[in-house]
Amino acid sequence: MFHGYGIIAPALLLRYNINMFRFFPRSFFAAIFPVLALILIPISAAFGDSFHWATHGSILVFAADNGKQGADPMPILPSAGGSLAWQFWGPLRAEITGDIYFTNYEYNSTLGYPMACNPENRSAFVMGFITAIQLTGVIPLGDNGTAVRVYGGPAADLRLVTLAFGLNHPADFTGKIETDPQLQTDAINEYFWSESRWFLPVAGAGMDFPLNENFLLGFDLRVWFPLYRLWTDENIPAIDGWRFGVGFRITPRDTSK
Repeated sequence: MFHGYGIIAPALLLRYNINMFRFFPRSFFAAIFPVLALILIPISAAFGDSFHWATHGSILVFAADNGKQGADPMPILPSAGGSLAWQFWGPLRAEITGDIYFTNYEYNSTLGYPMACNPENRSAFVMGFITAIQLTGVIPLGDNGTAVRVYGGPAADLRLVTLAFGLNHPADFTGKIETDPQLQTDAINEYFWSESRWFLPVAGAGMDFPLNENFLLGFDLRVWFPLYRLWTDENIPAIDGWRFGVGFRITPRDTSK
């Protein structure tokens, strides 16, 4: 059913997602785009030309100084998502975006800090949904649909944390947080949802080009700021918590003009 969307498969063949692919086949990620389109198209049509929708895919970099922490290299993850924008005045739009990603985490009991990791060191499996409400400025460059976008606003990383797949043998549960994946999973969940560590304001810029008469192809660069570092995690390397993203998006062209 979803084989026709295998064009994004190469982006999913990254080292840090070997375990993820075992449980979420590549067609799952490819299917996200048409599903989002089915949701966003009727919403946009119902509210008229002031609303614009897009689907997008990105590569996310979770910055980390893991060399000092003795952990795996910083993860590079594929994500998929969509956006819905309301053009309320001239070039300005109010936009809501969402990005979904999956990864594995371990817990550093010495630092009291979770770190994204390779599958062989996993304790917890995390599904993250990064949601942003942002102000977007769209600057047209000519009449063919080419435009520059700049945007920013508050964002939240809403993370569902569960025991990693395959860690359910009684021998796995030692009762010590240094080695017990369930205790580590609980600690990871507590960490993510305390001290407002889910709050990550976003800023970015992108550019759209005409792909054909119906769609625009866009490219984006984004950065998420770990604002919570101002009041917590003083013992963690300064780079930890930052997010960076590079990706592409598909936007329907306004054919009414």
